[in-house]
Amino acid sequence: MIEALGPEEWTAILLSLRVALVAMLAALPLAVWIAYVLARKTFPGRQLLNGVVHLPLVLPPVVTGYLLLVLFGQQGPLGGFLDQTFGITFAFRWTGAALAAAVMAFPLMVRAIRLGFEAVDPGLEQAAATLGASRWRIWRTVTLPLVLPGILAGTILGFAKALGEFGATITFVAAIPGETQTIPTAIYGLLQVPGREPAIVSLVIVSIILAMGALLVSEWLARRMAQRLGGT
Repeated sequence: MIEALGPEEWTAILLSLRVALVAMLAALPLAVWIAYVLARKTFPGRQLLNGVVHLPLVLPPVVTGYLLLVLFGQQGPLGGFLDQTFGITFAFRWTGAALAAAVMAFPLMVRAIRLGFEAVDPGLEQAAATLGASRWRIWRTVTLPLVLPGILAGTILGFAKALGEFGATITFVAAIPGETQTIPTAIYGLLQVPGREPAIVSLVIVSIILAMGALLVSEWLARRMAQRLGGT
C-alpha cells in the first residue's frame, strides 16, 4: 500500500536533492584534480593519498560521521575556526549534511574520473605540446574533451551516492525535520513509528526512481560524449 506524501516527506525529498546537488558541485573540482594527480603523477606518498581518498568506502559510515563531528563540530578545530571567523556552521545544519554526502561520494567520483584520465593517450598531449600548445590549451582542447565522459559519469554517480547517504549524515547532523532530514533519515524515522509503512513505501519508491534516474542519465551522457568524441 502506498500513501500520498505529506509536507514533511516532500520537504525531505527537496532537501535531499538540494544536499546532493551542493555536495556534487562542491566535491567536483577537487575530485577532478585528485583524479588527475593519481592518474598522471608519481610522487612519494601517492599510495597513501589514494588510501585516504578511498577511506570513506571502507570505513563504517558512522565512523566517518563521527570524525566529521569531531573536526567540523562547533568545538572542533576546523568547525570552531570556520564558525568564529566566517560564521559558517556545519554541525546539525543542512550544510553539514551536504559535507557528509560530499565526503561519502568523493571516492566514487575520483575513481570514475581517474579511469577517464587513464584512458587518455598521453601521446596526444605530447603531440600537442610539440606543436607549441601551452599546458592550459592542451588541457582545454585535448585532455578535457577526452576525459569528459568520465567526469560526467563520476559527477552523476556522486550525485546518486549523495542522494542516498545515511550513516555519516545522521551521525554528524542528526535528522532534524526541515533542516537535516533527508530521504534516508526520514525513512529511518518513520520506521520507528507504528503504522507508517505506506509512507515508508512511498519514500522508498521515490528514492529508487531518483537513484535509477541519476544512473541512467550518467550512462546516457557518457555514451553520448563517447560517440561524439569517436565521431570527431
